[in-house]
Amino acid sequence: MRKWITTFIIFLLIFICVEILTESKSILNSVSFSLQIWKNNIFPSLFPFFVLSEIMVKYGMTEFIGNLLKPFMNRLFRIKSSAAFVLVMSIISGNPANAKYTRELYLNGNLDRNEATKILCFSCFANPLFILGTVGLLFLNNKEVGLLILLCHYFGNIAIGFILRNYHPSNPEKEKVSFSYAVMSAHKKRMSNKEGFGEIITNSLVHSINTLLLILGVMTMCLVLTTIIDNNINLNSVLQSLLNGSIEMTQGLKYISLEAIPLKLKCILSVMILSFGGLSVHMQIVSILSDTDIRYLPFLFSRILHSIISGLLMILLFNFWIDLF
Repeated sequence: MRKWITTFIIFLLIFICVEILTESKSILNSVSFSLQIWKNNIFPSLFPFFVLSEIMVKYGMTEFIGNLLKPFMNRLFRIKSSAAFVLVMSIISGNPANAKYTRELYLNGNLDRNEATKILCFSCFANPLFILGTVGLLFLNNKEVGLLILLCHYFGNIAIGFILRNYHPSNPEKEKVSFSYAVMSAHKKRMSNKEGFGEIITNSLVHSINTLLLILGVMTMCLVLTTIIDNNINLNSVLQSLLNGSIEMTQGLKYISLEAIPLKLKCILSVMILSFGGLSVHMQIVSILSDTDIRYLPFLFSRILHSIISGLLMILLFNFWIDLF
């Protein structure tokens, strides 16, 4: 059986090579498109947060945010307060940053394997600027529905966290919130760090750039894959857009916006694609976590459930939201 798998992989790779050689124009256009997305959207929105987050972890921001949000994390999600740092930073910066933050806290001992797996499941947010700017204004040409997509996407993820609250619940922590204690905890962490400021900055820059280059490589590979599929499979245009979105999110969202379908259906499909993330985002997250034993299958299940919940929220709220504006 393994020989058949090996044979299949060999012929698949040969087929991809032939496609790249014979359809070089469309392949080059895909590579160029991925570079444009990375240069204009991903790098500017993620690079500052990647660098800043690594410095923040070294200087005790995990302990500071965790202490302030302890009741929220303990009661609503039944997870250790350290996970609050991943949640807050992921909301601001977007995926796959949640994998990077989770990995850092796991390797530093702030989270155990079950806690890291759990927070990974409900911290996979699309970048808010990408939703409001690229999806809402550029693709759908409607800032109001862009905001609704953002709300459905975010509340869908919070619902996942609540659903998973009894999945490997963390031991209860003392819930007394004290700003002075939070500052003291951050100070102790900073004092225990033996790295110099220059070393911290250098390591943060190197790690951030390496992660962003990894994201670029995975995204480009997935866009090339969708181009090869488009060149060889003729489907209904909406199904083709959904297939593209399940592999590379941005391309699918762009094609959905160009379809001659009602705006409500565009919003439903768009928020579902955003919430699932696409194969590209999944591969980026798996690659970032490759040196850990954090589980992927719960994350995959959560993305499917997130896609369903956010789509239902859009169905329920769309007409009311449009009438409101």
